[in-house]
Amino acid sequence: MAAGPDVIVFCEVKTRSSDTFGPPYEAVTRTKQLRLRRLAAEWLRNSGPSDRAGSAPDIRFDVASVRGRAVEVIEGAF
Repeated sequence: MAAGPDVIVFCEVKTRSSDTFGPPYEAVTRTKQLRLRRLAAEWLRNSGPSDRAGSAPDIRFDVASVRGRAVEVIEGAF
């Protein structure tokens, strides 16, 4: 799913040096997801763009999982 000019992407980046405690994306818990949604809503209310009709733009929440030099991006993670 590619982001076009009409999509705002909020991306949580998690990094770990090993998989001892699981892959980095597993650190994005339900609680963290809800917090990020609230922060995104607040940002959109205060400074986010809107189209001419005044409606909110499309948004997407991604997670970037970083291990060493490897980066995996999960688009539309939640």
